[in-house]
Amino acid sequence: MPMIQKMDFSKYTKLDLAEVFDDLETREQGLSEKEAVLRQKKYGLNEIRARNISAVNIFIRQFKSPFFYLLFAAVIISFLIGERIESLAVLAFVIINVAIGFFQEFRAEKAVFLLNKLIPQKVKIVRNGAEEFIEKKYLTPGDIVLLEAGDIVPADLRVIKAHNFLADESVLTGESAPILKHSEKLLKEEKDIFKAKNILFAGTSVVSGKAKATVVATGKDTFLGDIVKIVSGEDKKSAYEKNILYFCRLILRIVSVTIILVFLANIALKGLSDFMELLLFSVALIVSILPEALPAVVTFALAQGSLKMAKEHVVVKRLSAIEDLGNIEILCTDKTGTLTQNKLSLEKIVTSDKKKCLLYGILSSGENLKAKKVLNPFDSAIFKRAFDEIFRESKKFIIISERPFNSLRMKSTGLVESMSASSKTSPNKERILIVKGAPENILKNCVKFNGNFKPSELKEDTEKEGLDGKRVLAVAYKKLNTIKPRYAGNTLKLFHHPKDDIKESDERGLTFLGYFVFEDPLKSTAEEAIKLSKKLGVAIKIITGDSKQVAGYVAKKTGLIKNSQSVISGEQLKKLSAEDFEDACGRELVFARISPELKHKIIKTLQKKYAVGFMGEGINDAPALKTANVGIAVLEASDIAREASDVVLLRKDLRVIVNGIKDGRAIFSNINKYIKCALASNFGNFYSIAAISLFINFLPMLPVQILLGNLLSDLPLIFVATDSIDIEELKKPKMCQLHNVLPLIISLALVSTVFDFIFFAIFFRQAPAVIQTLWFIESILTEILLIFIIRTRGKFWKAIRPSFWLFFFTIIDGIFIVALPFLNFGQNWFHFVTPPIMPLLIVFFLIGCYFATSEIVKLIYFHYWCPKDSVVC
Repeated sequence: MPMIQKMDFSKYTKLDLAEVFDDLETREQGLSEKEAVLRQKKYGLNEIRARNISAVNIFIRQFKSPFFYLLFAAVIISFLIGERIESLAVLAFVIINVAIGFFQEFRAEKAVFLLNKLIPQKVKIVRNGAEEFIEKKYLTPGDIVLLEAGDIVPADLRVIKAHNFLADESVLTGESAPILKHSEKLLKEEKDIFKAKNILFAGTSVVSGKAKATVVATGKDTFLGDIVKIVSGEDKKSAYEKNILYFCRLILRIVSVTIILVFLANIALKGLSDFMELLLFSVALIVSILPEALPAVVTFALAQGSLKMAKEHVVVKRLSAIEDLGNIEILCTDKTGTLTQNKLSLEKIVTSDKKKCLLYGILSSGENLKAKKVLNPFDSAIFKRAFDEIFRESKKFIIISERPFNSLRMKSTGLVESMSASSKTSPNKERILIVKGAPENILKNCVKFNGNFKPSELKEDTEKEGLDGKRVLAVAYKKLNTIKPRYAGNTLKLFHHPKDDIKESDERGLTFLGYFVFEDPLKSTAEEAIKLSKKLGVAIKIITGDSKQVAGYVAKKTGLIKNSQSVISGEQLKKLSAEDFEDACGRELVFARISPELKHKIIKTLQKKYAVGFMGEGINDAPALKTANVGIAVLEASDIAREASDVVLLRKDLRVIVNGIKDGRAIFSNINKYIKCALASNFGNFYSIAAISLFINFLPMLPVQILLGNLLSDLPLIFVATDSIDIEELKKPKMCQLHNVLPLIISLALVSTVFDFIFFAIFFRQAPAVIQTLWFIESILTEILLIFIIRTRGKFWKAIRPSFWLFFFTIIDGIFIVALPFLNFGQNWFHFVTPPIMPLLIVFFLIGCYFATSEIVKLIYFHYWCPKDSVVC
């Protein structure tokens, strides 16, 4: 493998552009494909990997679990007391547990890798003199990169050209104020990133302006790469992971204290003659109650769930984000592209000069017209309507400057220059400022009106279009001073306006030209998504920059609101007191003409009472995406929006998001099924075995039998992660809080304990081996049957059908448990005996009674303690 060469940004700060190009052996037209490939081999891919978790790392991690230490202690103890076969059996349990843990964790890591591949960051570059997009990882030193507002800087870059270029470097420096960047060389070499004004650093974001820059360092060699090396050891856990860890430690403490007391009581009653066997029995009891399959269940559920969600166009950037997605109680989203198709068609042009209106409509598209491509649906619809003559006419104009559309200004502005053909030898240049945007924003700056337009009628007409769900874009213009030529000898000199930048003041005193009316059809899935969200108990709130009329029309059509007038505007919200603002945020479902700052304030206000998901895609959405409990962005969103988000949608559709919430809840509901089932049955068996061991002169169940039962009961429970879910189980995300289910766990554990004592009351006169065999069958079958009670809060026979894998492994497991005592393998390795038929039938009867009693206890619990409308369970 070729040696990877390291680059350093500092030396390029004091070099002029010619020296930079010479040092990097590049040019403003960019590298050729051949040069780029050779440099990738030399410098490596533009990737920063904080940690490279290999299969070996995952395998070694399995030996750091407390479950492993307990099982390994059982192997040593059983070997020391001469139980060689038993020690081999326990060793087999160790190997099986390590294998299951490794397999599930490896799948989880693979899932994260596959998910990250689905959301590559694209970069606009110049190669062979042509602009193109490539994946960020293929950037190499010497590449020429083009950046604009909303981009994340993909590598360390030296600025070649910059226009009003501001970069947010807070990710590196903590400084919130954006930094103005330029292309001039510095007086001395700067190693301090605060002073490197002509360098753009990987991971920082573009706030405004445009820039052309060349790559000076990639991947690990960037300034960000050095930071990542320092913090790569950090391993953050989600709230749910911390909750599980706390829960397991609490159980371990309770069990440890109990087992020490039972151990000491046995010593006091029976003496030290069977000390080692009693020690092995105590270790096996501890192992039996701990939910050691929980890590496997969690990783299996998250890995399987994340891949399933990816197939449904929902990609989580971290597995723990699935929990956050499932916990969403309010989902805030724009209507465009989620409820509507975002495929605009230009329905009509209202103007006295249609040709001029179309011409100015495409001229105001700025860089879109220059690059002969369209980035927004409004321009796309106008371009499709414009005929060849309009495009030929547009070639007579030069685009001087532009102010792109943003959701704060609600308009875009272009400054163009025309060359009048009065004379080839003495041309005149005329500058025209064209403004295109929301009608109310354009009208307030107009002083003249073409044709027969009247301001009062225009406002009324455009609002009527909005009531029919149509979107309106107004066009106005202003002619600036004509630029006359000056001659020096026979040479023509053109003197331009000293400042090409467009200011807010330039956009006043306009002449109204006309307006475009667009139609954006509703998505066929929108109404279905709204209905599903109501079933899940998720409140959908539309927060849009569109007019009240359009927002109300769409919300009513999709069934979100009944009255299209039930819409509140940004202007109305601004006038409210803090208390009324909070009430309005909770009460209203549709918000129109909302600025980014107000959007952020709405999200923060809602978070006081609810878990909030927010879907955004623009540069200005980044603060709201960061603030929300779950930030959701689409694949086509700006780099900044994607970086701020927790979830990325491969398809922009409300149904996709709502299905993602449903899947997130289903995953954690299934994990909680395992916890409830394992703890309820394990606690019951644990305390009954521990207590009964004090009153009989033999162990109620041998250590190897306890460990075998523990393994067999966990086998079908692992596949609870694939189980189907009742819709009732998905209505309350707070069910995922484990402490809320403790009363149910304790209640069912008591039922298990009672039936264990009934079992001993019936069979205490039987031989020890028969009791051990029958209790093994009874305890394990009751545990695996308990899952069918716990999987629903209603009557088990009315629940949704269990998944195939859960049902299949339950049947296989049940057959194996009953058959094992009749096999030589079970008798030789696990000391079972062939059970008499009548006692075996009694055991089956007890299991049926246990099942019925547990079902009744569950129904009583959910009816009286935790009814359907309860907020805690």
